[in-house]
Amino acid sequence: MAEVATSMSSSAHSSARSDQLLVVVDPVARRLDGESVRIAKDVLSAGAAHTKVCLPDSPEEFARALGRRGSRRPVVIGDDSALLRTVALLHRRRELAGCALSVVPVGSALGLARSLGLPTGAVAAARAVLDGAERRLDLLVDDSDGVVLGAVGIPPPPVPVPVRERAETHAGAGHGTEPDGPGPVRPWLRTCQSLVRTLAASRPARTAVAPGAAGPARLRVEVDGTTLVDLDRPVAAVTVMPGAGGVAVVEVRPLPADAQAAPLTASGRTVTVSGAHFRYRADAVVCGPVGTRTWVAREGAWGLTLPAG
Repeated sequence: MAEVATSMSSSAHSSARSDQLLVVVDPVARRLDGESVRIAKDVLSAGAAHTKVCLPDSPEEFARALGRRGSRRPVVIGDDSALLRTVALLHRRRELAGCALSVVPVGSALGLARSLGLPTGAVAAARAVLDGAERRLDLLVDDSDGVVLGAVGIPPPPVPVPVRERAETHAGAGHGTEPDGPGPVRPWLRTCQSLVRTLAASRPARTAVAPGAAGPARLRVEVDGTTLVDLDRPVAAVTVMPGAGGVAVVEVRPLPADAQAAPLTASGRTVTVSGAHFRYRADAVVCGPVGTRTWVAREGAWGLTLPAG
């Protein structure tokens, strides 16, 4: 893992925000968009009193760098997966309450970052890190100590065969031949295959869902101990997400799912879903199968630096 420390000259200290940053660059971001990473690092190094940049090559090195931040404010450069990994690590270490996290979104999966209000341009996001303000946000914690920043979806949508599996199958077929015919593997194809494997390996572990697995389900959904829907009523989908004021917002779409079937909604601090073993999608990760899962809303559980105003 490479580390680079940069300090501003004393003449610039008066105009810069007095801050010490630990910038952890996700390896996927480096490989996918090195130019945006470089721009973000330059802006952060120029605007902070002291910036230490860490370039981990694995999730283990990523975790070690974050754990050794000391009094430095952590800044993560990466996509939604890097953001989720960071929050999960800080939560497991019980360090979320005292940590203001900053994120420069770089990568292809940035939907969660956008929904949280983070700029997705490298310069704007880096400036927000330097000039923005911490905002305390709610999240959900489940009974397996997992965290949810965006939403839980039950059941998850069907997941096609991952690109990584197709690429590795083609790469292994013929031992050095192109997947579409005989002959040596071209360099550009080998590079693409390596990139696909790297991207897939750097994302959180996911459970594959066979096509057609998403469909009617019989689930009991309880909000603060009150049953919203029971096993005798099949549902098309259940959504749980953090709401304002430390509550979870629940929406159940019962069957038949037509224009006249209004969704059932409720909000409360605790949501429990149970029934036949089911899978669910928490943010970008598919989990399960489980027989029951409980989510508890936690108000202001984590801090994120967002643009001022």
